[in-house]
Amino acid sequence: VICNADVVSKKRALELLADLLARKTEADKSFDIFQLLTEREKLGSTSLGHGIALPHARTDLCKQAIGVFIRTKKGIDFDSPDHEPTDLLFALMVPEHYTDEHLNILAGLAGMFNDENFCQNLRSADNDTELFHRLTSRDVSSLAS
Repeated sequence: VICNADVVSKKRALELLADLLARKTEADKSFDIFQLLTEREKLGSTSLGHGIALPHARTDLCKQAIGVFIRTKKGIDFDSPDHEPTDLLFALMVPEHYTDEHLNILAGLAGMFNDENFCQNLRSADNDTELFHRLTSRDVSSLAS
């Protein structure tokens, strides 16, 4: 989790998210993860609108689902359907064989980030620790089921 990430573009946000995801894998494959996230974005933006994006990828670079989260200092252009700046980005990477689980986790995340009060709570956090606590205070145990 990074609070107030200093990124100014979609590309830089995806690079940062890829770096964070790579730290959680057995092999640091930041560039490969960035490529996966970028390829997924080429299929269509993973922005949900309202300042939220859920970049994601399925890959053999991980053995379990991994998620990372950043809140940007300023909203960035993420090809949002509502053309609003994006400031809350949760990136998800799951093993290649996680077809159903991948969709279930994404649906759970979309539901979670659809809660306007929850998002405002994330936006008002002052530091990484507080942001992490606010993000994880939500019951996310059902996301992987």
